[in-house]
This record gives sequence, C-alpha cells and structure tokens, in this order.
Amino acid sequence: MDLVGVCRAFVSVSERGSFTVGAAAARMSQSVASRRVAALEERFGEQLFERTSRRAVLTPFGREMLPVARQLVQAADVLLHEAEAAKRKPWRLAVPGICSTAGLAHLVAEARGHGVTLDLRVAAPARRLELIHAQQVRTALLAVPADEATWSVPLGLAGVRDPGVRRVYLETLRVGRSARGPARRIWIQPEDDVPHIRDPLTRLRDAVGLRPAQLVAADDLTTAAAEVLCTRDLLLCSPAQAEELALTWRPIGEIALSRGFALAAAADGNPQHLEGRLGGAIARCLGAGTEESRPPVDTAEAATRAGSTEAATRAGTAEGAGA
Repeated sequence: MDLVGVCRAFVSVSERGSFTVGAAAARMSQSVASRRVAALEERFGEQLFERTSRRAVLTPFGREMLPVARQLVQAADVLLHEAEAAKRKPWRLAVPGICSTAGLAHLVAEARGHGVTLDLRVAAPARRLELIHAQQVRTALLAVPADEATWSVPLGLAGVRDPGVRRVYLETLRVGRSARGPARRIWIQPEDDVPHIRDPLTRLRDAVGLRPAQLVAADDLTTAAAEVLCTRDLLLCSPAQAEELALTWRPIGEIALSRGFALAAAADGNPQHLEGRLGGAIARCLGAGTEESRPPVDTAEAATRAGSTEAATRAGTAEGAGA
C-alpha cells in the first residue's frame, strides 16, 4: 500500500467534504481517490467517512485519524522538496588548471544533461588536495602516479620548431664545449611539478649530464609558454596543450611520462556517482586517451630503447639540425 498516497486522498477529501472536489485538489480522479480511501478503511478496519449523495462526512474514527494523516502528508511533501533542492545544489569540483575554457564549458554542459550542476574550482595539485581535505569541495581531480590513475595524459616536450625527429632525447640538450649561446631549458608547469613527474625527470637530467638550471619549474604556464615561444627552450606538456600554443610536440625518448588523475571525494564520500555519469566528459576535458598522442615506435627508437648509443647519437644529431 502507498501509505502517503492513500493518506493524501483521505486528507484532501476530508478538508473539502467531497470525493469529487477532494480528488481534483489532490490531482487524481474520483475513482482513484475512492479506491485509496476504501483501501485505508480496509487496512484500519473502520470507516473514515459517512458517505451521502452530496457530502463525505468524517466519522468519529476519521476525525481521530485526520491529524496524524495530515502530518504524514506534510512530512512527505517536505521530504520531496528537500530531495529536489539537494538535486539542484551545485556539485563543487576541484579541477586542474591545464583544462581549457572550452573543455571546462563542455564538461559543465554535459553535467547539466545528467542533472548535475557543477561548481568548478581551478587549482594546482597541492591546493586541490587541501580543498578536499578541508571539505571545501565535494570532489577533486587529484594528481596521482600513472598506476593509480583513472585517466592518464601523455607528456612530452614541445617547442617552436619541428625537431625533425619522432622523439626528443634529453641527452641531445647537453651543452658541448664548443656550444654557443645559452643552454636549452625544459620548463615544467605547476601541474607537473609533482614528485611522480618531477623526480624521474630530474634523475634523467642528471644521468644524461644536463646542467641543473636546464630543468626549470615555472610559477605559471603563461610564463613557461612565453619563454618557449621566444627561445629554443622546450615545454613539458600534453599534446593538447602544445596544439593550443601552436607548438610542435614530441614524446621524450628516454622515459615515458604521463599525468595521472583520480577522482576523490570529501568526508569518505563516494566519487563513483560523478565518475559514472561524467567519466567520458572528464577524460575529454583532461585530454586523456587521444590516439594522436601515442606515435608509433620506429626502428631507431627500438634500437635506442635496447641501449644503442649509436642510435641515440644519430637522433641527437638530427634534432640539433632541426632545431
């Protein structure tokens, strides 16, 4: 039995003294209202109304039951109202600053199609973690290692000029004795200034003999991009960012780096609700899973991975000529 439904019919009929008028006020047909009241009477084992041709008059038992039935209907209405308000409440989500305005707009639009109103907070990796711990957001896209990630975005090096090779090897940036001009630098933007990206790159820098100053952590992406646009420096970035900045992107030859993202919820909440609805939209916003960002490995690259110093040297020479 739909207890709220039958009580709604009972209260509406009793307040108006008529099955016809009461049913209309409760937005149901007279036959439905009659069946619901009859079902309630059968459940109680007592009549609620004295029925006449014109009026529905409460019995003494009906008068006793009316206040409690009215409270039940009112409580149900409050519950429904609160449920609708909760559904309309914005879902505060912390997102990385690498997402484009268009990507974020499409994410918000797709969320609305699923009945979710997103309130986005753009923040750096450490700040997103702080926001989720302080419960200032409901969920956050946290920066995590690739093996813990739900979404992964490949990283490579991008510059103004086409290097003329399929991969850029850090050892080719080593400054020789006869080199002229400043050493070429690699700029790390704030989103990638995290241990699981910065530390492997730093170890590689030292292993191939680059100077410490050739790996620079920028305060913001704009500063890093400006340096790359007016010099021969390179930017550690995703293929999507390189395209947006009109730079030529290549993977790193010695190691494979990627940004990893996972959705976390505040206060032991469950992020699967949002992830299930918007997983695809989040992936597109982050630039994850694009096939063009994974160029095929050629024979020279395979030889280099196997430890062929000669192949690496040839790649470096070609890059130096292209730069």
